Amino acid sequence: MTHWQTIRMVLLMCLLGISSVAIYIFHGHELYFCMFFACLMVLVIMTYVVSIYWQTTHRLLRMVESIRYGDFSLNFSGKTQGRMERRLLEDINEVMTSLRTRVSTQEERYRYFETLLDTVDTCMLVTDKEGQVLWMNQAGVHDLCGYTIHQLEELKGLNTDFPTLLKALQPGEVKVVRIYKEEFMQDMAVTVTEYSTNYADLRLVNLKNIRSILEENEMEAWQKLVRVLTHEIMNSITPIISLSDTLCERALQQGMEEESILLQGMKTIHRRSKGLLGFVENYRKLSRLSSPILAPVRVGDWLDDIKKLFPSSKVRYIYKVEDENRKLMIDRSQMEQVLINLLKNAGEACAEQPHPEVVVETAYLAEKHTFQLSVKDNGNGILPEVQDKIFIPFFTTKTTGSGIGLSLCKQIMTLHGGSIRVSSEVGKGSCFTLKLLVKSTNFR
Repeated sequence: MTHWQTIRMVLLMCLLGISSVAIYIFHGHELYFCMFFACLMVLVIMTYVVSIYWQTTHRLLRMVESIRYGDFSLNFSGKTQGRMERRLLEDINEVMTSLRTRVSTQEERYRYFETLLDTVDTCMLVTDKEGQVLWMNQAGVHDLCGYTIHQLEELKGLNTDFPTLLKALQPGEVKVVRIYKEEFMQDMAVTVTEYSTNYADLRLVNLKNIRSILEENEMEAWQKLVRVLTHEIMNSITPIISLSDTLCERALQQGMEEESILLQGMKTIHRRSKGLLGFVENYRKLSRLSSPILAPVRVGDWLDDIKKLFPSSKVRYIYKVEDENRKLMIDRSQMEQVLINLLKNAGEACAEQPHPEVVVETAYLAEKHTFQLSVKDNGNGILPEVQDKIFIPFFTTKTTGSGIGLSLCKQIMTLHGGSIRVSSEVGKGSCFTLKLLVKSTNFR
């Protein structure tokens, strides 16, 4: 309050006091006309003081309500006010502007960090002690349930023990939990960080899909093993083949009979050694797979070549192509090999069914910019305990299988930045799903 404002209020109070004394004196001398004017002056002064008080209180109440509801757009105009009122309105406007700027800065910072967390490929959830989910990033939405959850109990659909594990997990611990989403399996590494706010104790849950990392490390280990084994085996077999061939020629030159046990034994050694060499050569493909040479390939052209290799004769092949003109950046030769292996396996799996059928279906997942191709058969299916092993090199359930077909498929998909998954139900068939990131636009 300025000196002028103080002087004005003192003068008003003095004038009010003088008027009150005048009323008393005029009443004692029965000067009622003068007393009326004195009473009128008191009424005017009181009305003026009350109006100043009411206006000031009303403006302060409006400011408090605006702050309470987060509306900082309040602004008063003080052009027609007195000096004291104008100063008060300017101060209120300055406070509201400062709050508006501060809130705007905080909102921008919040949006920045939220956008930053949404770009992280790790699932992140903020929960309270009771398991209520207060916030989750976009990776959490996509990789978990596909929608924003509000309670940890909603994660039971992925794994019945998932909510209990998240609630019991202590800071510093790392747990690996296996979840099932859209018939596909994922291994999630889970950690928890606790922190407190003015309102509650919160937990930051971090979930990282490590299945792809585990698969890459596993495949790299298999490749190293195969390289070592094939190198040692070939170094041992090659001289055996050469020596056995030389001994057979020398024996024939020296007139040894074809029926001789010694000659037959050397020929058997030579034949089996060459067979083992060819067997080892097949496995060398696992460790010598070249990097894909990516080029634009039309989906329709890619599948047309496959259709010629697998005509519908004993097994009926059905193709459901969503968009034949979709263009993919792939190594055509390698991806054809993937489809050939999958269709060959699918045809063999359902060959003994009364109506063997293999369905090849494509789709484009726009929200994830992903091309999806599935190969589904109506065979006997794959046992649950076998599904985790079918992509391991050398593992096969066929009596004549080599165990490298699906391993090659997986390596090729990994080199393309894609994935291959299997879902199967015993007695109903199996479905292998390929997923590739679409890196180019369509052409017509």
